[in-house]
Amino acid sequence: MDRLDVNHLLKGGIITASAPCRIDMGGTLDISTFHYPLRRFRPGTVNLAIGLRTRIDISAFTPDRIKVSSRGFDPVVADADTAPFDHPLGLIFAVAAYFGVRGIHIRIDSASPPRSGLGGSSVAAVALVAALSRLGSRQNKTVLTRSRISLLAHAIESGVARVPCGYQDQLAAAYGGVNAWEWRTDFRLPYRRRVLVAKRNQRRFQDQLLLAYSGVPHVSSDINGKWIRQFLSGRCREEWKQMIGYTEQFAESLKTGDIPAAVAAMNAEVDIRRRLTPAVLDDMGERLVAAARTAGCGARFTGAGGGGCLWALGPAPSIRQLRSTWRDLLSRRTSAGLLDHSIDSQGVRVEFKASAKPAQ
Repeated sequence: MDRLDVNHLLKGGIITASAPCRIDMGGTLDISTFHYPLRRFRPGTVNLAIGLRTRIDISAFTPDRIKVSSRGFDPVVADADTAPFDHPLGLIFAVAAYFGVRGIHIRIDSASPPRSGLGGSSVAAVALVAALSRLGSRQNKTVLTRSRISLLAHAIESGVARVPCGYQDQLAAAYGGVNAWEWRTDFRLPYRRRVLVAKRNQRRFQDQLLLAYSGVPHVSSDINGKWIRQFLSGRCREEWKQMIGYTEQFAESLKTGDIPAAVAAMNAEVDIRRRLTPAVLDDMGERLVAAARTAGCGARFTGAGGGGCLWALGPAPSIRQLRSTWRDLLSRRTSAGLLDHSIDSQGVRVEFKASAKPAQ
């Protein structure tokens, strides 16, 4: 791909993109290791884009250099041709390399806690792909669609992650909303999207949700790696078939508004994963899940668990009761707490601010 003349295109301004994180049900099935062999069972994943957005700001910088700044990391400045893809911020450098940009400062600001299991790094990649695509349009290049943004971000991440990567984080970030994704073997479009909660109903649906950060960061590769090793060895295949069924039941229950049925499917799926990998819930997670079930709600870890976030679903009166209980439990850990769980219906968005004069 041709290089983007960033200084000329920005002209002293700044381009900003942001995209939402997600909570999920049926994750891991979006990894091809699982959904290709199990395709005849129609594997799928449900995710809900939430109002914790990751923002990318792009401004001009020293020619032929790239600077990346992100909360929780020391700023990194690298030569555009030798930027490290194996760095914790390597995915950002890899996206920049794909578009051939140089002489830019990329600032990342995420509203979600670091390593919270909400898909933050993939969301940042989606936002950056969207921003650079829009920047390229100022040089008469084609603006990418939401589908192409998500698939490109996934492809780049798969190339540098050194572990199998799923699609759900990128799709939730690009599209927003509450969706079920059926994983297909069509290489041009490996998913089918079903909207489960219409935009007009999302505000009422939010009253049936709760989201908490356990106060402990998670490392998804640890638990995902165990699931993958189990699956590849031929073990636990029946359990994954059952989880496909529970995820579909969950999706259909959300579609019809049958929250008690969705809660039952959610808890059944979580029980299977806890048997496969007890480490998906730490002590705090166990207490939060137990409290949710006592209140007549469902509760699930986000992503691969093992720390990070948990979310709950239930009738609105039960969720109001659970909110107080969860707040008390979370207060025992200084870094833990409740988070914004509003549904984000917008997905990725980009804007250009021509008058900005960002610092280097």
